[in-house]
Amino acid sequence: MNGPNHVHTEHNAVPNVDGTDLGDLMEDLRGIHPGIDLILDGYRLIAHDRHDLAMTQVLIAALAGSPDALDLTALPGLAVERLTNADTNPAIRNLPLDQQKEAARQGWLTRFALDDPSLRNTASAACAALDH
Repeated sequence: MNGPNHVHTEHNAVPNVDGTDLGDLMEDLRGIHPGIDLILDGYRLIAHDRHDLAMTQVLIAALAGSPDALDLTALPGLAVERLTNADTNPAIRNLPLDQQKEAARQGWLTRFALDDPSLRNTASAACAALDH
């Protein structure tokens, strides 16, 4: 390893995500739907791209560090809420009304849970730790 702390890669290269928890999860999710594949491509680009310190902070905030839930952590909740609502997903309109209502309630609860500001505390703290 190079660098004073022996943690840097040769020639200061950005390490590949393959064989890591991130890479393994991305591999497991690939092929479910073209939209998910596009999301995975975006995460892979973020993970493999070389960033300066300012962009690193912006990316952390955009991924999961916004105190106002204006980040990508909020997106799955909003998408699940949309997918579980008969008004926005015709696929569930033929289900019994009580089942539709329960799906919509669970979708709303998912959105609510992923909007929880406490989910963002550690990412926000990571951004603050990178200030110089």
